[in-house]
Amino acid sequence: MYVGRKMTTDLITVTPDTPLVKARDLLREHNIKQVPVVDQQGNLVGILTDRDIKQAWASPATTLSIYELTYVLQKLAVESVMVKDPISITPNATIERAAKILHERKIGSLPVVEGKKLVGIITSTDLMEVLLDGLGVQEESGRLVVLVRDRIGVLADVCTILKDAKISIVSMITLPLHKYPGIHELVMRVSSDSRESAVQQLSDAGYRVITEYIQDLEPYLPA
Repeated sequence: MYVGRKMTTDLITVTPDTPLVKARDLLREHNIKQVPVVDQQGNLVGILTDRDIKQAWASPATTLSIYELTYVLQKLAVESVMVKDPISITPNATIERAAKILHERKIGSLPVVEGKKLVGIITSTDLMEVLLDGLGVQEESGRLVVLVRDRIGVLADVCTILKDAKISIVSMITLPLHKYPGIHELVMRVSSDSRESAVQQLSDAGYRVITEYIQDLEPYLPA
C-alpha cells in the first residue's frame, strides 16, 4: 500500500504570517497536534506543532507580566516558531517507509508533497488503521498463531491445509521471533465459526497452534 491511498487530503493549514495565537486556537478547535505551513502557492515551507507553541508561550514568561506576554505573543507570527524544511514524504512512498520514518524520528505525522506542493498528510493514526485492517481486526473473526520455520513453501502449506478444509483466511501476517532466529510467528484470522476446525486441521498436520497468551514458547517451536 502507498501513502497516497491513506493520506488525509482535507487539510488544515496556516501561512507563515498567520498570528501564533490564531494557529494555537486552530489546533485546539480541531483537536490536532500539528499543522502544515504553506506559502501562497501551496508549497510546504514548515510545520507548526503544539510543542512549538508551548515553548514560545513559556520562553519570555519569567521576565514579562501576563499582560505584556499576551501582547508580545499576539504580535508573533507562525514563521517565527515553526520548524522550517520539515521531513516530508511523497504519495508514491510505501506505508512501510512512512512508518519507519515516524518511528525513527519519533514524530506523529508526515506532510505529503509532490515537488514542493503540499497534497496531504499521513499520521500515526492512519498507520494504525492500516495495521488493524491488515490484522483483520475490523471483521468478526477468530485468531490463531502458528510458529513456523523460515523455509520455502511453509505459507503455501498452511494455506493449502485450510483451503482443503474449506476454511477462509480473513488475514495473515508473519512476524520474526528475534529470540529464536529462523522462526516466525504466523498470525492468522479465520471466520469465527471455523476457528476450532482450523486449529484441529493444523494440529492434525503437525503444526502446534497457539490460541492464547503463552509465556514459554519452547514447546511450540517447530521441530
